[in-house]
Amino acid sequence: MKLQFEPIHPTVDSSFTLLHYTEVNKAELLWHYHPEYELVYIPRGHGRRHIGQHISRFEDGELVLIGPDLPHLTFSYGQPVGTPFEEIVVQLRGDFLGTDFWERPELVAIRQLLARSHEGLSFGGTTRRAVGPVLRQLLAAPPFMRLLLLLQVLQELAQAPAADCQPLHAGASGQGLSGKEQQRLSRVYQFVEQHYQRATLSVQEVAEVAYLSVPAFCRYFKKMTRHTLTDFLQEYRVGQACRLLLDDDLAVTEVCYACGFNNLSHFNKTFRKFTGQSPTEYRRQRLSVG
Repeated sequence: MKLQFEPIHPTVDSSFTLLHYTEVNKAELLWHYHPEYELVYIPRGHGRRHIGQHISRFEDGELVLIGPDLPHLTFSYGQPVGTPFEEIVVQLRGDFLGTDFWERPELVAIRQLLARSHEGLSFGGTTRRAVGPVLRQLLAAPPFMRLLLLLQVLQELAQAPAADCQPLHAGASGQGLSGKEQQRLSRVYQFVEQHYQRATLSVQEVAEVAYLSVPAFCRYFKKMTRHTLTDFLQEYRVGQACRLLLDDDLAVTEVCYACGFNNLSHFNKTFRKFTGQSPTEYRRQRLSVG
């Protein structure tokens, strides 16, 4: 699966696109880009955030602004259907209100915000608490009020304290996306998603998907993700295990083998490495909260 261009078309009553997912969206697009700015708010859900060259984990409350043509992975990547997940997405072109709109003196802070978004911007708790409720209001607002609320959101983001607005430095890959490296990465993501349950998944197999020799693939994958394939695969499997553990009917041993681990001891050790808890502790804590 290649790096894909996502065509975005606002509805007839709006100059920007507003999307609301209340469950995992199994979209065909995984690793993709588009010329629109994209604001993503995830009240519920956690997983892997991959924007340009930046890779990290996200948790409930994720709020991020992605600049135009910055490739990113679908935020619901790797999450099974039925997993608690909610996502609000706003997509807008730079000229969605006219070519000179952002040049108005009242909008200088927003203009600067949009310029910085080419690195990818992640917002902290203070800004999330201010902006999250307004984004929810967008969902039910009539067209004119929706536009005003969007400008309010952008102004809130533009005024976020420096400590609450962190650049992800994702844009270094920028348009260098052209290429085959990004397309390879998308094929690798898809292959892992389809085959992570197999305990015998080998570097050789994944290298073949990327059309590289094993040494070349290992260098490429480390360069693109800052992880070895082993670490990436372990993290992915633990993420799947976290979701299966929310089903109290499944024994921990069943979860272990369902996620591609070949023995319980290794599963417990790897799970603790990524979560700081044993699978049993994780399940007990999450189910008690639920």
